[in-house]
Amino acid sequence: MIRPLGEKVLVKPAEPKEVKKGGIIIPDTAKEKPQEGEIIAVGTGKRTEDGKIIALDVKVGDKILFGKYSGTEAKIDDVEYLIMSQDDILGIIE
Repeated sequence: MIRPLGEKVLVKPAEPKEVKKGGIIIPDTAKEKPQEGEIIAVGTGKRTEDGKIIALDVKVGDKILFGKYSGTEAKIDDVEYLIMSQDDILGIIE
Protein backbone atom coordinates (compact mmCIF):
# COMPACT_ATOMS: atom_id res chain seq x y z
CA MET A 1 0.00 0.00 0.00
CA ILE A 2 1.07 3.60 -0.49
CA ARG A 3 1.32 6.03 2.42
CA PRO A 4 0.69 9.58 1.15
CA LEU A 5 2.99 12.37 2.33
CA GLY A 6 2.02 15.75 3.73
CA GLU A 7 -1.42 16.93 2.66
CA LYS A 8 -1.92 14.19 0.05
CA VAL A 9 -4.63 11.52 0.19
CA LEU A 10 -5.03 8.14 -1.55
CA VAL A 11 -8.48 7.75 -3.10
CA LYS A 12 -10.20 4.74 -4.64
CA PRO A 13 -12.51 6.16 -7.32
CA ALA A 14 -16.09 4.89 -7.44
CA GLU A 15 -16.90 2.48 -10.25
CA PRO A 16 -18.37 4.27 -13.28
CA LYS A 17 -22.10 3.82 -13.56
CA GLU A 18 -23.43 2.30 -16.75
CA VAL A 19 -24.99 5.07 -18.78
CA LYS A 20 -27.83 4.46 -21.20
CA LYS A 21 -28.94 7.13 -23.64
CA GLY A 22 -32.17 6.29 -25.43
CA GLY A 23 -31.68 2.55 -24.93
CA ILE A 24 -28.09 2.60 -26.25
CA ILE A 25 -25.39 1.40 -23.86
CA ILE A 26 -22.38 3.73 -23.93
CA PRO A 27 -19.04 1.82 -24.31
CA ASP A 28 -16.47 1.93 -21.49
CA THR A 29 -14.17 4.20 -23.47
CA ALA A 30 -16.85 6.90 -23.69
CA LYS A 31 -17.91 6.79 -20.04
CA GLU A 32 -17.05 9.79 -17.92
CA LYS A 33 -14.52 9.38 -15.15
CA PRO A 34 -16.18 9.15 -11.74
CA GLN A 35 -15.88 12.20 -9.55
CA GLU A 36 -16.62 10.34 -6.33
CA GLY A 37 -14.40 8.08 -4.30
CA GLU A 38 -13.40 6.75 -0.92
CA ILE A 39 -10.33 7.81 1.02
CA ILE A 40 -8.03 4.83 1.57
CA ALA A 41 -5.07 6.59 3.26
CA VAL A 42 -4.13 10.12 4.35
CA GLY A 43 -0.86 11.94 4.86
CA THR A 44 0.28 13.51 8.11
CA GLY A 45 -1.10 16.96 7.30
CA LYS A 46 -0.10 20.32 5.90
CA ARG A 47 3.09 21.82 7.28
CA THR A 48 3.11 25.57 7.95
CA GLU A 49 6.10 27.84 7.40
CA ASP A 50 7.02 27.65 11.10
CA GLY A 51 7.01 23.82 11.02
CA LYS A 52 3.64 23.11 12.69
CA ILE A 53 1.43 20.41 11.17
CA ILE A 54 -2.21 21.17 10.47
CA ALA A 55 -4.34 18.01 10.48
CA LEU A 56 -6.36 17.17 7.36
CA ASP A 57 -10.13 17.71 7.25
CA VAL A 58 -10.73 14.23 5.79
CA LYS A 59 -10.11 10.76 7.22
CA VAL A 60 -9.87 7.19 6.00
CA GLY A 61 -13.28 5.89 4.95
CA ASP A 62 -14.75 9.28 3.98
CA LYS A 63 -16.71 9.34 0.71
CA ILE A 64 -15.63 12.41 -1.24
CA LEU A 65 -16.40 14.46 -4.32
CA PHE A 66 -13.41 15.72 -6.30
CA GLY A 67 -12.70 17.68 -9.47
CA LYS A 68 -12.98 15.92 -12.83
CA TYR A 69 -9.26 16.02 -13.63
CA SER A 70 -7.92 15.91 -10.06
CA GLY A 71 -5.09 13.76 -8.84
CA THR A 72 -2.46 11.48 -10.29
CA GLU A 73 -3.39 7.93 -11.24
CA ALA A 74 -1.54 5.08 -9.51
CA LYS A 75 -2.09 1.35 -10.09
CA ILE A 76 -1.35 -0.94 -7.15
CA ASP A 77 -1.97 -4.71 -7.40
CA ASP A 78 -4.18 -4.13 -10.49
CA VAL A 79 -6.40 -1.65 -8.59
CA GLU A 80 -6.51 1.95 -9.78
CA TYR A 81 -6.20 4.75 -7.23
CA LEU A 82 -5.77 8.50 -7.32
CA ILE A 83 -3.27 10.44 -5.24
CA MET A 84 -4.39 14.03 -4.75
CA SER A 85 -3.97 17.03 -2.55
CA GLN A 86 -6.66 17.80 0.01
CA ASP A 87 -7.19 21.04 -1.92
CA ASP A 88 -8.52 18.99 -4.89
CA ILE A 89 -11.36 17.61 -2.74
CA LEU A 90 -14.60 19.54 -3.23
CA GLY A 91 -16.54 18.01 -0.35
CA ILE A 92 -17.40 15.02 1.82
CA ILE A 93 -20.52 13.05 0.86
CA GLU A 94 -22.68 12.38 3.92
